Amino acid sequence: FSAVAVNLNKVGFNFTTDQLFLLTALPSLSGAILRVPYSFMVPIFGGRYWTVLSTIILVVPCIWLGIAIQNPATPFWVFITIALLCGFAGANFASSMGNISFFFPKAKQGSALGINGGLGNLGVSVMQMIAPAAIFLPIFAFLGIHGVPQEDGSLLALSNAALVWVPLLVIATFAAWVGMNDIASSKASIREQLPVLKRPHMWLLSLLYLATFGSFIGFSAGFAMLAKTQFPDVNILKLAFFGPFIGALARSFGGIISDRLGGVRV
Repeated sequence: FSAVAVNLNKVGFNFTTDQLFLLTALPSLSGAILRVPYSFMVPIFGGRYWTVLSTIILVVPCIWLGIAIQNPATPFWVFITIALLCGFAGANFASSMGNISFFFPKAKQGSALGINGGLGNLGVSVMQMIAPAAIFLPIFAFLGIHGVPQEDGSLLALSNAALVWVPLLVIATFAAWVGMNDIASSKASIREQLPVLKRPHMWLLSLLYLATFGSFIGFSAGFAMLAKTQFPDVNILKLAFFGPFIGALARSFGGIISDRLGGVRV
């Protein structure tokens, strides 16, 4: 959403800097809150069915955002709603990590979770690479989306930043349906899962995760918008992907090292 927020005023909107920062922050906020219920879903519904459902519903905010951007009269509350719905994508990360842990023994879970988490984080970087390129291409010209003329003569089709993910989400949903499996031993009701809340280590690790992954998500989402306000003449979207890219690689490497040295030491 950060790639969209940075450019909204270039396509006819007149939002304040505070409003744009709010839109940038809301997907991470709703995603953080939704991760709690999402983490319980895989043992209830199964990894395959939950992945299919939680992936296909992401088409809704993508299409809605693509439509909303085309009308400069779209009220701010609509973008707030869409931004909150985009948080479902972030919540998917919790169920993904929970699902993959069932497929590997504890001795290899560091590598498995690290690679899965690294690829998940890589999505932030990929988005910040693809979106800036997609918004200047006539990808959806056949739908009548040609873009808004800019001062340099280019056409800014900001809707592309949202719509470009729709076919990819459909493909991912189909791949999950035909390629994933459920493990019967992973089934558990909410009542059976709740005792984890009584474990002090869970809360301690949650605080640690807040400082580590929380800062990663916050900085990744806010960097482009912050840099744009401080350096308006710099096309920061060309560089915004670099930080999340390094973070994604480090996470995968950290998981592998954890299997060798132990998670506490790492």
